[in-house]
Amino acid sequence: MTTRHELIRRELLANGFVATSELSERFGVDVSTIRRDLAVLEREGALRRSHGGATALTVAGEPDIPYRLKKTKRLPQKKAIAEHAAGLVSDGQILVIDSGSTTYAFVERLRHLNSLTIVTNDLRVAKFSAEQAGWMLLVTGGQVMEGVYTMIGDHAVRLLGEVRADWAFLGADAIDPTAGITNSSLEESKAKRAMIVSASATAVLADSSKFGHRSVCPVAAIDDVRHLITDDDLPVADRGAYGDRLICVAADPAAESS
Repeated sequence: MTTRHELIRRELLANGFVATSELSERFGVDVSTIRRDLAVLEREGALRRSHGGATALTVAGEPDIPYRLKKTKRLPQKKAIAEHAAGLVSDGQILVIDSGSTTYAFVERLRHLNSLTIVTNDLRVAKFSAEQAGWMLLVTGGQVMEGVYTMIGDHAVRLLGEVRADWAFLGADAIDPTAGITNSSLEESKAKRAMIVSASATAVLADSSKFGHRSVCPVAAIDDVRHLITDDDLPVADRGAYGDRLICVAADPAAESS
């Protein structure tokens, strides 16, 4: 059992999330056994159990998956999602861009545009935007979350409340037909809700591993956004529950190393 617990810890470190069903299949034990394993690890402070699995925790007890891990996870899928989302944007628009590895891949694909206004709570998105000629940049300010380049807090929420944008492009920790879009951080959730209110339309950029899960803090109902853009690894049987807002794009395996 100790070995199995250690392997679960390693999976959490690498990916930030583990699915109960996948662990059951991998270790050849039933789902109830995996649930007991996760309960033990939760008591030890290694994770927080959620619907369908568990999320890694920091020492402080809050989910906080470092950007260095996020940026290489499911890279072809994130690139395909980002490419499709970039096609929604036109020169001269005002964009609110959430923090995250997929939203950073998205803003990279806007470099061909000459005139954009970018509002963001992500330091990496801000740095990239500041380097683009003809772009205007507004940074929310606030406290920076360690390791993930995200700015949070009342200052960030207040600035977002003063913005009116054409689009908000958000990431998500979890998406479920009933629970909607949820997040593991209360402070991040506040900022995401403010982004949705600030924009005429919202697109959520999330790879298929985020679907069918729930996290602790609500962000929005599915009906509150215009598009849910994901990859085509999302099972066909699961897609109907998300309605016509769902867009599934094909990933290029060659993008893993590009």
